[in-house]
Amino acid sequence: GILLSGRPNAVRLVFLGAAGVGKSALIHRFLHDRFEHQYKRTVEELHVLEYGTAGSEKMRLEILDTSGSYSFPAMRELCIRHSDAFALVYAADEPGSFEVVRRLRDEILELRDGKSAHITVVCSKSDLMEAEGREQLAGGAMATVEGEWDANFVQASARTGENTVGVFRALLQQVELPPGLSPAVGRRRDTVPRPAVKRRPALKKHNSCILS
Repeated sequence: GILLSGRPNAVRLVFLGAAGVGKSALIHRFLHDRFEHQYKRTVEELHVLEYGTAGSEKMRLEILDTSGSYSFPAMRELCIRHSDAFALVYAADEPGSFEVVRRLRDEILELRDGKSAHITVVCSKSDLMEAEGREQLAGGAMATVEGEWDANFVQASARTGENTVGVFRALLQQVELPPGLSPAVGRRRDTVPRPAVKRRPALKKHNSCILS
């Protein structure tokens, strides 16, 4: 099956959510296995992993990291229309950030006009879950996501590295992966050297979400 991005050899995952919930931290932990303690605001970054397959074809896995303070609905709309799977991220310690996820999901469903959307909701900063009432909050969110929305729910922590790979596994399981990409992603943690990450220079806000 051809992917939504319309490019048979590429899969694009997009991370959306409120500012500061840990979208970039999860991606960086997956790509480089490290945690940045200093918070930097993301404008937008596209990470591209290329895998050679048994055939001579190159497979591309694209991970689009978006700004939480998206001031341009038109740009967000482009992102949504041209991505294959969506990670909607909220933070365990910020109850309000789940409401942002709810709004994003509504927007995705509206833009995709009834076409199924591959959504995984990520409760990030799960290492902060111990605090009072947060377990309950996560339980409620999980019930909503799995019960009402019929979407994946994953808890992960970029700080400890817990289940970060699980986030990407959940996203990729929903997409019809091009043959050859699946095992490569499965081996992600053990590959040496790591696939080159092409860093696109930070884009100015008004260019946000340009699609190659």
